[in-house]
Amino acid sequence: MMIRKFLQPGKLSFGADWGMLILRIGVSVLMMTHGFPKFQKLLAGDFGFADPIGLGPGVSLVATTGAEFILPLLVMIGLCTRLAVLPIIFTMAVVVLVIHGNDEFSKQESGLLFLIPYLCILCAGPGKYSLDQKLFKPARY
Repeated sequence: MMIRKFLQPGKLSFGADWGMLILRIGVSVLMMTHGFPKFQKLLAGDFGFADPIGLGPGVSLVATTGAEFILPLLVMIGLCTRLAVLPIIFTMAVVVLVIHGNDEFSKQESGLLFLIPYLCILCAGPGKYSLDQKLFKPARY
């Protein structure tokens, strides 16, 4: 029951529903441009990758590919949106705080520019124009 409530899209205004649709699609398409090369690397069987939090290069590649390429597809269509953004948010936090933690702001900026919209999607939900609306809407919407 609690997970169903978490997945409910919430009630937004007409303009906010359209805004969330545009945000979900826009930020996810841009994220996928970063994830696609990793996806290709994974398909080629090349598991050499950074291991910033000690999971091993292969696990880090699979997790990062999921967060940057597979899960944005779910966010775009609005399916299990709030669950899908959690690993994306975690990955972008690792990028900003660990991978580029000691770098100048310009290196951290890209990760932050993905982290912030996904945090907004987590807070606001996917909006009316999502599969979550069809699957998890409350009795009265």
